[in-house]
Amino acid sequence: MGSLVGHVTPGFGFFLIGLWHLVNHIRLHFLRPKSYTSLPWFPTSKSRYFELLLIMGGCIASISMELFISPARHQPLDPDGTIPSNHLHNFEHSNISLTIFIYALFSIILDKIQPPAQHGLTQMLGAIAFGQEYLLFHLHSTDHTGVEGQYHWLLQIVILVSFFTTLLCIGYPQNFLNNFIRSLSILFQGVWLMVMGIMLWTPEYIPKGCFMNLEDGHYVVRCHDLEALARAKSLVNIQFSWYLVGVTVFCMCLYLGLYKVFPGKAEYQSLTKLEEDDDDFRFRK
Repeated sequence: MGSLVGHVTPGFGFFLIGLWHLVNHIRLHFLRPKSYTSLPWFPTSKSRYFELLLIMGGCIASISMELFISPARHQPLDPDGTIPSNHLHNFEHSNISLTIFIYALFSIILDKIQPPAQHGLTQMLGAIAFGQEYLLFHLHSTDHTGVEGQYHWLLQIVILVSFFTTLLCIGYPQNFLNNFIRSLSILFQGVWLMVMGIMLWTPEYIPKGCFMNLEDGHYVVRCHDLEALARAKSLVNIQFSWYLVGVTVFCMCLYLGLYKVFPGKAEYQSLTKLEEDDDDFRFRK
């Protein structure tokens, strides 16, 4: 990460996976409302493991970029074999990608073997990946108090939602709303990562009173005084609120749009309609 491309690229990946899960969970729930059971990942018509292979490919690309392509010497270590301070964040980001890679790899293995605990173990691996992501962003070696730190702090809230909803999937695989929220949170992670990349590394979008400063080989947003910093953080909070509202509206519109596409609507009636029917029945008696 640490750059526009380093945030936008994985952010787009999270967005695609979240959207893919959201559409498929909604479709499954409409087609089989009474027997709906969540899936940790979804096969495609042409390749059963396309989603998982895409995740693994993205993780390999991310690790390669962090540890071998971005560093000036194309390796992140000092001549004595130690990790220098300016490359600590590279290892942190790589560990996130490594954990997600392990989730995807073992998801394929579990699907091929199909042990009794396949569903629960796959969700557990996903929860561990989100837990690792939260831990490394929470203990991030880069700025915790500046503008970037505010973006990271808000991102942690979304990651925690993904973590807890994934844990709940282990015990409550038939809870559609839990899976809806989980998919929304993954999608929102992607949106917020892309917003971070664009807003933190595009000079035109740097808040008034702040500037881009080159530190340890990468640019960081700094502010001239505490007032400018407080204003910049408030702007980040406002952005988060706007994007949260936007993503929520998008997901609700997607749900209502797919409601008209897939069958199975006859199994549902509104509570008001049921009450009216009950009143009519009693009146006739």
